[in-house]
Amino acid sequence: MNGVHDMGGMHGLGPIEREEQEPVFRHPWEGRVYALRQGCGALARWNIDMARHANERMPAAEYLAASYYERWLWGLETLLAENGVVTSWELTEGRAKGPAPDELRQRVLRPEAVERRLRTGGSYRVEADIAPRFSAGDAVSARNIHPTGHTRLPRYARQHLGVVERGHGVFIFPDANAAGLGHQPQHLYSVRFEAQELWGPNAEPKAAVYVDLWDSHLETA
Repeated sequence: MNGVHDMGGMHGLGPIEREEQEPVFRHPWEGRVYALRQGCGALARWNIDMARHANERMPAAEYLAASYYERWLWGLETLLAENGVVTSWELTEGRAKGPAPDELRQRVLRPEAVERRLRTGGSYRVEADIAPRFSAGDAVSARNIHPTGHTRLPRYARQHLGVVERGHGVFIFPDANAAGLGHQPQHLYSVRFEAQELWGPNAEPKAAVYVDLWDSHLETA
């Protein structure tokens, strides 16, 4: 979707400030939000792409005013309500109306399983005999799409020319996965876009951006 989360190439948002020895969590509540996202993800009511899209749907003004983990919390509350895990009343009151269904109790992330979940996460790679549409060195054009759902094709790259740097193999297609349309596996490529192709002659002449894009994002140039 076209939203404020897709900030690549936008002006007026200030510099990226790098901090030496930046802490993993600035406040204890951020760690709790991270843990909640992991624990609730184990319920298997949504996938990672649905979770990303939930964050993206945060109203623009709220999104820009929120910190990283505030966005995560907003997205989690949205997913919990939309998937019937909690009600809006329970979110507002901060307490449950009754015991959780057995189905959810059986999927609780137990302490002994936390480390394995954090280490392994989820895998996008798929072992499938699918022919690639492109090869390294091919000239391609990013498609001009403006979906209302989740997409991994950033706005600044659309309708611009690039060159396939390398293929990564077959992966789950996140645009479809976020919409609940299944994995729809296809090839993923690293595509090089020259900075001047993306942002015009005033861009740094020798700079380039590498974007990981799927078959459905690309057309033959």
